[in-house]
Amino acid sequence: MRAAVPPGALCLGAGLCGALSFALLAASLGTDYWYLLRVDREGGNRSAGEAERLGSHSGLWRLCEGQNACIPLIDPFGIESWQVPTSLQHLISLLTLSGTSIYICYSGAAFTETVRMFDQERFKHVHIAFGWSLALAWLSFGTEGLAGVLFLLAARQLQLKPNACSVSI
Repeated sequence: MRAAVPPGALCLGAGLCGALSFALLAASLGTDYWYLLRVDREGGNRSAGEAERLGSHSGLWRLCEGQNACIPLIDPFGIESWQVPTSLQHLISLLTLSGTSIYICYSGAAFTETVRMFDQERFKHVHIAFGWSLALAWLSFGTEGLAGVLFLLAARQLQLKPNACSVSI
C-alpha cells in the first residue's frame, strides 16, 4: 500500500508555493525587463556605448532607452489612481496586461515583417526578445497553479479520511 503525504504537509507546501508565487509576481511587475531591444556592435563599426544607447528595455510602467534614460509610461502609485474605484482599477489592470501582451506580439511580428520587406542586412544587428521579467511572471503562474493542486490534494485526503474532522467527547 502506498503511503500518503499528510494533509498538513500538502497545505504547508501549498502555502510556500503561494508565497513564492506572490514574490515572483511582485518582482516581475516591478522590473523593466519584459521586452528587450538589443543592437549589436555591427562588426566593430559601432562602439559598445553607442550600441547600448540604441537598445532599450521596457516594463509595464516605464520604457528605458539606452543606459539610464527611463520614461514613465504610467504612474500606478500617483495620487490620481487612489481616487479611481477599485472595480475600475481591476478593469484597467486587466486591460493594461492584455494591451501589453498584444503590443509585445504585434511589435515582434511587425519587426519580422519589416525585416522581410526591406534590406535584411540592415536589421541583422537588431534583436527583439522577451525579458526575464516575463519569465518571472510565468514562473509565478506555474507556482500558483501548483499551490492550487496541492490544496486540492490536501482537501481530497481530508475528505477520504473517516472522522478526520469529527470531535470525540
